[in-house]
Amino acid sequence: QFWTPRGFEPIAEGVAVTSAFGIFVALCVAQTGSLFSADAWNNITFTAGEVKDPRRNIPLSLALGTIVVISLYLLANLAYLVTLPFDAIQQAPADRVATSTLDAILPGLGAALMAGAIMVSTFGCNNGLILAGARVYYAMARDGLFFRRLGTLNARQVPAVALVAQGVWAALLTLPRTVAADPAGGAPTYGNVYTQLLEYIVSVDLVFYALMVGAVLVMRRRHPELARPYRTFGYPVTPLLYVAIAALLVVDLAYLTPATSGIGYLLVLTGIPVYLAWRRRFAASPESAPAAVADAGGAAAG
Repeated sequence: QFWTPRGFEPIAEGVAVTSAFGIFVALCVAQTGSLFSADAWNNITFTAGEVKDPRRNIPLSLALGTIVVISLYLLANLAYLVTLPFDAIQQAPADRVATSTLDAILPGLGAALMAGAIMVSTFGCNNGLILAGARVYYAMARDGLFFRRLGTLNARQVPAVALVAQGVWAALLTLPRTVAADPAGGAPTYGNVYTQLLEYIVSVDLVFYALMVGAVLVMRRRHPELARPYRTFGYPVTPLLYVAIAALLVVDLAYLTPATSGIGYLLVLTGIPVYLAWRRRFAASPESAPAAVADAGGAAAG
């Protein structure tokens, strides 16, 4: 009974989920988790200078990675729908629908199997995220926009200082605990800020992804003479469609979750004065710039 309307609560005041607009809003909000799961789709570009045959392998890895993640998500949701009754999906403990599905298939083993699968997935994902993320700090330092020490390589040509700095910052973001008092006077509930961090970052990511894709349109118009080893399928419809959908999602999340989306934007906006301060510092001591850029180019070529 997939198309049968159910007894849903209104999404917001005056917005019913059974209306066309309500369905659109609900779909946008539901994308938060799936967009976060696909958030590393472009991380291969962070290490483009070290990719063999980048003209072939970078677009191939971007396309294959995105297709695999989307396919897995669709198949997983299909499994949920054919395994669990609708009420069980709606009322899954802690919204862990996958665990409930495995419990229905293998009673008593679902939670353990899902925990193991999550651990495997987490370590595999972290491997790529950690190594790619440190390269961003490394490049920023080489461009004079971050602490100079982070722009150095160790004896094995690895940005070890950037990796350590990234680990410390990640720990500061994820380790703090939250405490919620019980209005009835019971014991407080402890949690963490991971879920909030997820909601903070998805809206901001969409803004930057839209800007990045929009830059393709701008660059083609302003600099038609540049060599273009990569061609966008369906240009200009594809980038325009992406920017339009991303903009709709950003507006929708800002409307329905203004607190978390707003904090995410504030976190990013605090980076503007920091960026300007680093630019001013870089301009005041430009003698280090040529060496830094040359060293970075040599490391990438090596």
